[in-house]
Amino acid sequence: MVIAMTTTISVSRETKKLLESIRGDLTWDELLRSLVLKEKRERERKAVDALRKTSYNRDASFEESRLRLGLR
Repeated sequence: MVIAMTTTISVSRETKKLLESIRGDLTWDELLRSLVLKEKRERERKAVDALRKTSYNRDASFEESRLRLGLR
């Protein structure tokens, strides 16, 4: 059995209220992990869109550029 290490993150009351409004039945860990993963996916999507828009300016193909950047 693996015991996860925990930590405390200080946030303003206003931020906590916002987080509580979307938390539902999730634990704080589940909520924050979900938000971070969504943000990472959105950043990856934006990077892929930027690659598509500028692919004609590069020697490397779109797929090769994605591989070099570690994008799926």
